[in-house]
Amino acid sequence: MRIRILCLLSFTFIFGACNGQKVKKTETGNTHERTFQMVSIPSVITEPEERAVYLVKHYWDKFDFTDTTLIHLPEITEQATSDYIDLIKSVPPKAASSSVKDMMNRASADSSMFVYFAGIYEKYLYDPNSPMRDESLFIYVLEAILEAPVLDDVNKIRPAHLLELAFKNRVGEPAADFTYTLADGREETLYRTKADYLLLFFYNPDCQACKEITDRLAASPLVAEWSKNNKLKILAVYPDEDMEAWRNHISYMPADWINSYDSAVSLKNDEIYDLKAIPTLYLLDKDKKVVLKDVTFEQVENYLKRQQTVNHL
Repeated sequence: MRIRILCLLSFTFIFGACNGQKVKKTETGNTHERTFQMVSIPSVITEPEERAVYLVKHYWDKFDFTDTTLIHLPEITEQATSDYIDLIKSVPPKAASSSVKDMMNRASADSSMFVYFAGIYEKYLYDPNSPMRDESLFIYVLEAILEAPVLDDVNKIRPAHLLELAFKNRVGEPAADFTYTLADGREETLYRTKADYLLLFFYNPDCQACKEITDRLAASPLVAEWSKNNKLKILAVYPDEDMEAWRNHISYMPADWINSYDSAVSLKNDEIYDLKAIPTLYLLDKDKKVVLKDVTFEQVENYLKRQQTVNHL
């Protein structure tokens, strides 16, 4: 059973219920139980945020990073990491960054353990299909990997590249400008496209998930309402080279969208945006600052709902 944050931070702290799943393992005929050992929070720490910060700081204190058999026990090690990720999302960035880097430093006691945890973090924090994906936390992991002496320069090439991509078009920063081409051959740029909010939709004509996003956006009453009076525009961009596929798909796209392609293929070749998966959605404000980066349709709708509520107050 997943360790829940409320359970971890409860003032009553019943460790028997919160220590995670016990695992039986047999070695040389003896059966014993192995489990992830949770630390105790001193009773003098009563503020919820302080308790969370303490737990994040000391979460791995009882974990043996030299015991490589734990790599083969995901019900202990991977589950503990998943619960840890849930927890560090609830503390200030400084505490989260410090904890992640300290944890990875401890993991460097054994190279196989270090590589294992690096892979787990990528699976949960970077994989586009992960519901726990979090770029900010993954940046802390990548920084820790690049600082670690346990890896040589060759094995740091990919993490360095991922970190470079992660720092592009971050939330709150201006989005990178680019040129797009319309069906009639006219060219426009991102920054010349005026709207209170601009939804960037990077897609592929042959992508089923892209068709599903197209249908959901087109059918959304909320999106339709925001699209009135230029409050929201949708800029759909095809970043690849198969122009025949793109032209055959034009009739499928809603007529009120800006449907375009990247004739220079610079978005992909120069990696102006991190398009690790298609479809990809970005929401920009009127100044072209990134409001939402690489999010789901639900996250876009939820943001619009919140803004609508605020504007009606």
